[in-house]
Amino acid sequence: MTAPAPTGLFGALREQLTDAAAAFAESPDALAGILAGMVDDVDRALGERLEIFPVCHHSPASALAMARRLRARPPKVIYLELCEDLRPLLDELRNCRLPVAVQAFATELDGFPAEWSPLSVIAPITEASAEYQAIAYALDTPGVELVLVDRSTDHVFQWTPRDDQPADPDPTPAADEDAALHGDAVGVEIGDLRPRFAELEAHLLHHGKVRHWSEWWDQYVERPLADADHDTYRQVMVLIGSLFRRLRPTRTARDDRDEDRERHMWTRMRQHLAASGADPADCLYVCGAFHAASHVEQFGLDSTAPDFPISPRTGTRWRYGLIPSSHSAIEAQFGLAPGTVSIAAANWAAAVGRTRLTPYRLAGQQTGKKGRRTRATPTATPPDETADRLSGFLAAPPALDALDEAELRGWCVDIVRLARRNGYLASTADAIAVFETSILLANLRNRARPTPYDFADAAVTCIEKDVVPGRRDVRRLCEILLGGDRVGQVGYDSLPPLARDVLDRLRPLGLDLERRTVQRALLDLRADPALEPCSDLLWMLRHLLPADAVRPIMGERRLGHRSTQESWDLALGRNQRALIELGYEGVTVEQVLEQRLRRAVRGPDATAARALAAVEDAIRLLDSPRLVDELGARAVELLAAERTVDDAPEVLRRIRRLLAHHRTTAPTLPAWCQAFVTTGYAHYCTLLPTAFVDEATGVRQVGAMLGFLFHMESLALSLGCDRSQLELAVAQAHPEAPAKLALLWAARHQLGLLPLAQLREHCAELLGNPLVVPAFPQYLSGFVHALDPVPGLAPFVVETMSAAFAGLPDPVLLPWLPTLITTLREHGPELVPLLVKEAERTFPATLPELDAWTPPWAAAPAAPAAAPPPTQAGPVAGMLVARPDALDAVAALLGCDAPWRSPTGPDQRTGGGSPLLAAYPDTADAVVALLTPDRPEVSTG
Repeated sequence: MTAPAPTGLFGALREQLTDAAAAFAESPDALAGILAGMVDDVDRALGERLEIFPVCHHSPASALAMARRLRARPPKVIYLELCEDLRPLLDELRNCRLPVAVQAFATELDGFPAEWSPLSVIAPITEASAEYQAIAYALDTPGVELVLVDRSTDHVFQWTPRDDQPADPDPTPAADEDAALHGDAVGVEIGDLRPRFAELEAHLLHHGKVRHWSEWWDQYVERPLADADHDTYRQVMVLIGSLFRRLRPTRTARDDRDEDRERHMWTRMRQHLAASGADPADCLYVCGAFHAASHVEQFGLDSTAPDFPISPRTGTRWRYGLIPSSHSAIEAQFGLAPGTVSIAAANWAAAVGRTRLTPYRLAGQQTGKKGRRTRATPTATPPDETADRLSGFLAAPPALDALDEAELRGWCVDIVRLARRNGYLASTADAIAVFETSILLANLRNRARPTPYDFADAAVTCIEKDVVPGRRDVRRLCEILLGGDRVGQVGYDSLPPLARDVLDRLRPLGLDLERRTVQRALLDLRADPALEPCSDLLWMLRHLLPADAVRPIMGERRLGHRSTQESWDLALGRNQRALIELGYEGVTVEQVLEQRLRRAVRGPDATAARALAAVEDAIRLLDSPRLVDELGARAVELLAAERTVDDAPEVLRRIRRLLAHHRTTAPTLPAWCQAFVTTGYAHYCTLLPTAFVDEATGVRQVGAMLGFLFHMESLALSLGCDRSQLELAVAQAHPEAPAKLALLWAARHQLGLLPLAQLREHCAELLGNPLVVPAFPQYLSGFVHALDPVPGLAPFVVETMSAAFAGLPDPVLLPWLPTLITTLREHGPELVPLLVKEAERTFPATLPELDAWTPPWAAAPAAPAAAPPPTQAGPVAGMLVARPDALDAVAALLGCDAPWRSPTGPDQRTGGGSPLLAAYPDTADAVVALLTPDRPEVSTG
């Protein structure tokens, strides 16, 4: 029985592939099925009533084919594979310099996991892409409609499994800052063509004698299709898409999402055709070659399958805008080899000049290049869609381009010049070597004309030698030579309102802030007070933008202080993306800053220390009493709700600074400050006994708690707190750790419960016990931390350390000293200077004085002073003796029960004990007369 004759446009090709599979494959049925299926996919795509235009992302060949197709048969409707909600942004492309990226951004999530925030979706657009040619044609041609048919940005994350992260950023930082322009945004891949079968890609690279996929694509697809006609281009691209679609090891979740995207796109196109009544013959569907070979049931306008059910969007609030992109950012996000997009741009420019084709460009588009004359484009003949161009393309040997010696010679001379500028010892001999090696590599790779990849490999081989002396390596220099890492820019008119407001308010500085260079701004606020609003805005931007966007060189802004002269390094053009995303959060910088401060104190990880920091920022940057009171009240709530004291040092430092600021700028403390002090006093008194015994609570935290209680005690007591709370808290504390025990002793000494003499005895006992001596540095650490709440202990700590160094033998002291140093360095870096200052005051300054110096604590106690002889009583003594009730009450309160001594002597007016009163008795007589009006006046004559 004979096989049926092959039918259809590609019948002959199908028969050839089937015979080849039977002759060479071990399992001919499987291979024949794959090969025949690829031909069927091409036949199916070309037979669709709605013309499908397959493309590859950032492919010059696709861009050239698109420009030719639009010139030959201008369509009236273009369906483009791009998120449907990004359509309004495309009109703003004419105000930008490519490459830029269309972005959707969301921080307030509704329906997505909170840990995914923020969500970001971008679609980069370059001039050397078929998508841009279609967009430019549609937007500048009257009567042409551009319809985006891919899923919305909201559905991008709806279709992402909940156990996956929405983005997979590279954990290693990019070597070039421009490569991080997209951050960790999810990229929309338009026309992604790369094998999803690792073994297939490795096989193609090996037999193609190339290093990475981009080079293989350039050699075997890009260059052959650059000058191909429309039918050949379509058939080859669909065949490649079908090949990569069928050769997949296993089915993955990504495959399911791709098919859902295809169902979504066909559903949207059918809905639009039904609603608009457009003729499919006047429409063009632009999609990736992978999707052109789709197998979904909704494929084609004649499909009887029901429309794909599209779920509603979530309540997430999306913000849309344009952000600058770059060649390296596109390469980093889509996994392309470094330099791929730059080489594609160079190939695009060369192809446009060679083919005399006039590409489409949006009116008013910023190109960053000098304008050049456009050549008249020859009228293209309508394509013949009934011819089999695929068989001839596959059977014909690759066309070898002739060697362009002038072009290659120019590259070699320029790369040597660049290398010498960057520190390489390159010479004319290296240029000759690069020239010859480029031709050799091209011949080894079956091409007569060296490509930029061959030239770059030859330059690295001949020039880079052993090491890289400069900042840039030779491969990077080749990228710069061939076009460089072009960075796009969003025009002023396409910026969000906040970004435009920032540029307008900083205009008095006289700088071009849209440039990507770092610019120095000098502000003399005393000579030109009109620059104060610029200074205020710069300090707010310093708080909101990355550190390198707005960097102060001179001047500072702290509580109660504003510099009169400031110097800034501004790089807003380089950080345009951060400024644009700031505009997604509000209309003005003040509004965004206020929202972020409120969010900082209302978030799940908010603490009292962060709330106090927000209060400080509100005072420094916004000067809004209303916001300060709101944030301060929230700080009181957070402090009362805290169950740990981890942030006690930060709380103490900030509340001290805020209290000092309010005391010097306002007649009374704000209500929230008073509430914070009273709440903190009661809160720390409650947690103090537990903190003393809790092993997880450090010595620094306990010391900060005591510092808050002792330093705020007078204010807290005046506001109604009870000192007995602190006394009870100290009495209930029973620590076992040496450092905390020393802190407890210091607290008891401050409360008057532990005299200094008894504290000396405790330390002497510790030093005298050989079992305790190794742990004595920890006691000293506790005393050092006690210097903040009890600064009067500084002389005692110096005395204790001196006694230890003087009395301990070397076998004990030497092992003990490193522990002491590390302990003090770890636990008291801000308190050790107090010890140094006290030691400087105590010890002699010169060496001769040290020989005869006796420590104050080692000096013999002075003999008790002799009792003063009986003195004559004066009018004051007489008055106290005559009316002893008040003095008796004070003596009883103080516990004094000594008997009264009656004044004697003839002269009771001066008391005899004060020479001043004896010399000038008139004052004492006047006081006595004022207090005892019924006493007869005593004559002094």
